[in-house]
Amino acid sequence: MSAIATELSAAELSKWIAPVLLIAFAYIVVPLIGGSYLFEAILLPFLALSLAGVGLNILTGYAGQVSLGSAAFMAAGAFAAYNFNLRVEGLPLVASIIFAGIVASAIGIVFGLPSLRLRGFYLAVSTLAAQFFVQWALTKFSWFSNDSASGVIDAPKLFIAGFEFDGAVGRYLFALTVVVILTFLAYRLVSSQTGRNFIAIRDNETAARIIGIPVLKTKLLAFAISSFIIGIAGVIWAFAYLRTVEPAGFDLDRSFQILFIIIIGGLASIRGAFLGAALIVVFPLALSRLGNFLLGDLFDSGVLDMSQRIVLGALIILFLILEPDGLVALWDRVRRRLLLAWQSS
Repeated sequence: MSAIATELSAAELSKWIAPVLLIAFAYIVVPLIGGSYLFEAILLPFLALSLAGVGLNILTGYAGQVSLGSAAFMAAGAFAAYNFNLRVEGLPLVASIIFAGIVASAIGIVFGLPSLRLRGFYLAVSTLAAQFFVQWALTKFSWFSNDSASGVIDAPKLFIAGFEFDGAVGRYLFALTVVVILTFLAYRLVSSQTGRNFIAIRDNETAARIIGIPVLKTKLLAFAISSFIIGIAGVIWAFAYLRTVEPAGFDLDRSFQILFIIIIGGLASIRGAFLGAALIVVFPLALSRLGNFLLGDLFDSGVLDMSQRIVLGALIILFLILEPDGLVALWDRVRRRLLLAWQSS
């Protein structure tokens, strides 16, 4: 019995080696070797979109509830954090971010109520209402933007516990810390009984109800947790990456972008959100370089945008047909083959 326990603990320990090494590399090595372009153009949007992908994957990948309102919850989080920080004197930034996540969570519950009656395409359309309603409210009522004439406001400086996370490296470390904490909590959640309840409802709602899972409560819980994480991802997007808070940064394209991330990366996979976000962030940059190399000045921003949409659409179709489990399954398959080749050599 003790031998089995030792073997299980060793397996559990080995599972954490790679993530711990990767996090150590991200904290120690990347700030030393990375340039401003790496942080501003790649790592900061990657971290924000990865966290949003983690949040949406909890709702769609694990709980099976389709949502097209992710950008609305990001906007709710960003504007709520801005207003808490502006209007509540002495409130720490960390508290503002947590309260912003709670506001996004509450909005997610409201727009998740149709999931009690609707499924699939009809639920996706109902969550799309959140996108239009939140954007309308943020542009209609100037109070949210502190009566700014343009609707675009500068994000507050990142002061936490007396330290200012200034510059590209500081904002990267702030975003990295938030993403690491919430990703770990999301992993623990999907590994718990609550995560198993999500999966049971996704696979067969009737069977889940028969075995005693509170289906309605669990669905709303999935919306609440997902919206909380996506709302905080919106804070990172606005405060650390854009450094402005504006409704245009959270349009419908952003919602589809996050959905594409979990489809390409892999549904019901925490790693899949990061792999999908990496592809979504790096792909336009690589396509731009390749297009300029092959076509020169003919490859302008309009051609780049259209080419990006066409190729991304083709990639999504290919993944849905050839590899429905996404990049994470492809990565696992390649890793197993390399391991077998190494063992046989």
